[in-house]
Amino acid sequence: MSFRGRFAPSPTGRMHLGNARSALLGWLQARAAGGQFLLRVEDLDRARCRPQYVDDLMRDMEWLGLTWDETPLFQSARDELYREAQAQLERAGLVYPCFCTRAEIARAASAPHGLSDEGPRYPGTCARLSSSEISERARTRAPAYRFRAQPGEVHFVDGLQGSYSQDVETVVGDFVVRRNDGVASYQLAVVVDDAATAITHVLRGDDLLSSTPRQLQLYASLQLRPPEFFHVPLVLGEDGKRLAKREGAFALAELRERDLPPERVLGLLAAWSGLGDGSPVTLEELVRRFRSESLPRVPVIAQEQTLVTALGLS
Repeated sequence: MSFRGRFAPSPTGRMHLGNARSALLGWLQARAAGGQFLLRVEDLDRARCRPQYVDDLMRDMEWLGLTWDETPLFQSARDELYREAQAQLERAGLVYPCFCTRAEIARAASAPHGLSDEGPRYPGTCARLSSSEISERARTRAPAYRFRAQPGEVHFVDGLQGSYSQDVETVVGDFVVRRNDGVASYQLAVVVDDAATAITHVLRGDDLLSSTPRQLQLYASLQLRPPEFFHVPLVLGEDGKRLAKREGAFALAELRERDLPPERVLGLLAAWSGLGDGSPVTLEELVRRFRSESLPRVPVIAQEQTLVTALGLS
């Protein structure tokens, strides 16, 4: 199967240099392998996504030369596919309606702290409701839908992080595949979309490493072939926290609007990725240098003064 990679940003703010680094590395991985690179806009969070951010991110990528090979996909237009996948899981008895609020889950005595993106471990409160109980509760609250986490360790080998295992049932519990506002969850949408577009390699931030076992359970249950994964350590601010999508020196659009040479930005991103010394560089040169196995295994600290100096900002 030919190499197919992707970049899948959420348009909830202007792209910062950390996002740009992920896009660059995914693009370089695909181009170095002679493969294709796709763009997918993950705009399911309609309350936070803005059309101007979509315009900005496309301009930013084109400015850097990070071209894509097919028409970009928008998750907001793909709900029919997510519902088909959910129906397949329901037919297999792997999805059920859940009427619990976050507060109720947090108060449950058997709900220890789980992964941060899921909140406390779900204690299975609604996992065995009868048809009459479901009908009664549905009168007053729209349900979310949860996937029945399968028991046992999920193991995979990440291209950068190495061997990784997680017992999803024990750590996360049954997890949401559709929220109670009717929107498909990230976990379901990303699996359906990567499979539908025949993605073979996923390079993304290591903040998503712990999500991968949940996704692998969905791939298996939907009888889909998972891609290979490469989880790259994030670019962090001087406070040690991940960069936020905000205005200022870290926003790529701000640098673009200053008419900064894109080769200078590429040089900085290359230095953060073990692909250069910080001097301006072209994409063609970076493709020649790229080796995914040589990427850093530790986070990058973006110090503002170093950033200003490296990019020649005043």
